Amino acid sequence: MKPKIGIMGSANERRTGGVISSKAKRLAYELGKEIARHNCILINGACSGIPEESAKGAKENDGFVIGVSPAKDMEEHARRYKFPVRHYDVIIYTGFGFKGRNVVNVSNCDAVIIVAGRVGTLNEFTIAYDEGKVIGVMQGSGGIADFVRRIIQVANKRTGARVFYDSDPHRLVKTLLVEVQRRRRSKRIE
Repeated sequence: MKPKIGIMGSANERRTGGVISSKAKRLAYELGKEIARHNCILINGACSGIPEESAKGAKENDGFVIGVSPAKDMEEHARRYKFPVRHYDVIIYTGFGFKGRNVVNVSNCDAVIIVAGRVGTLNEFTIAYDEGKVIGVMQGSGGIADFVRRIIQVANKRTGARVFYDSDPHRLVKTLLVEVQRRRRSKRIE
């Protein structure tokens, strides 16, 4: 079974004026490309910003992309949330809003990568950490990603999560895949 890697990061936020740096967008795009190059499935929150940039990178390299939407259907996804549908092979409509979507999104990943991010990304990170996931942190992308080490220290909880930090998207994906394969072998899942 192909590994599923999630990209969790900042959405373009029209309501609050949240801005995503061009560097973070470029890193997300490169991560999407690298995930596709390794024949993995990309999963993300099916929204604009970091998720959409990663989807573009994956699709431009013949990758398979699954989006997990907070909306109940395609109409709500596109009209109410104004989220993209292009660059996705499958969009799962949860109807659960953002917090419920985040649980479905993270739970279906073998590994997640945190890129930039605000409160929603923090929520995705804490879900992944609490579930003991393999987690990559894209160093230098800004936002929540820059605070993950401190969050882990403050949380002071052992969960079985393995967290890897790197400023190179190619190296980070390779590192995560080694750990995903190690976990699969130890559980005899191939």
